[in-house]
Amino acid sequence: MEWSDDAIVLSSRAHGETGAILELLTRDHGRHAGLVRGGASRRIKPSLQPGNGVHVQWRARLEEQLGSFTCELARARAGELMDSRDALAGLNAFTAVTAAAMPEREAHAAVFAGGEILLEAMMADDTAHWLPLYVRWEAGLLEALGFGLDLSECAATGAKDDLIYVSPKTGRAVSRDAAGIYAHRLFRLPGFLLANDSEEAHADEVAAGLALTGHFLLERVLRPHGKEMPPARLRLDAIVLSP
Repeated sequence: MEWSDDAIVLSSRAHGETGAILELLTRDHGRHAGLVRGGASRRIKPSLQPGNGVHVQWRARLEEQLGSFTCELARARAGELMDSRDALAGLNAFTAVTAAAMPEREAHAAVFAGGEILLEAMMADDTAHWLPLYVRWEAGLLEALGFGLDLSECAATGAKDDLIYVSPKTGRAVSRDAAGIYAHRLFRLPGFLLANDSEEAHADEVAAGLALTGHFLLERVLRPHGKEMPPARLRLDAIVLSP
């Protein structure tokens, strides 16, 4: 078995004296792990840092085996991302959520493409820009996994205007009028998640977005598989609440 693909490094851990087990988010082969021989060497190790873009070739005798990677660095991001506290928190949240939520070896090219856009935005170290992108990426991840939010119309009335809430049970939008006395039980819907909203997102809207996507990731993706929200994702809230 053999294939090649573009990928984002999620993690790398030592294996034996000189090797490394590399976990990647690939474009066409999903979340995938493999052995990199010599991955702990001074020459190769810098390329295998989280956030870097690599072009990889995977080989194994059987498809179900761990197999081995050969890697070529395509986009060095790790150094710049690690120089910023905020960008590092975003990178850690991205890699941790990807590793926890995405099924192994299940291709989701849109999630990979969104991740590339997100990491490039983080390189600019402008949280006002990349934090809303991060929320959108999580919403896209939910969509890819079959748990997408339905923000097209009010679940109760079918209205398409004044959608400001989301039901925590259905993931569907709710209008201001339809919410009524139950508004306090609903999630706030930040305007930047609506396709027709182009205004800059404020910190309170980003916090609302993180609460919204985090709830559905936890309840629909992670807990059904015995997992909790990764601590790295929880720490991202502190970036929003304490700018």
